[in-house]
Amino acid sequence: MELKLYMFETCPYCRKVIREIEESGRTDIEYHNIHKNELDRLELISVGGKQQVPCLFIDGKPMYESDDIVEWLREHPQV
Repeated sequence: MELKLYMFETCPYCRKVIREIEESGRTDIEYHNIHKNELDRLELISVGGKQQVPCLFIDGKPMYESDDIVEWLREHPQV
């Protein structure tokens, strides 16, 4: 499964998701900071249709909303 998190560091909703990832010990998520990499920002808009973060791409499909992402992460632990 390919997991990519589009985020930026000062976003409180992104911090919530990142905290969940760190506390769970997950190492299978690729981070993409849209404030540090213009290509990441453009990919988020191109594939996801908007520049909203956090956005977790799960095998190429975007999931928005921090609560939904945290819930998904808890229901799908790293194997």
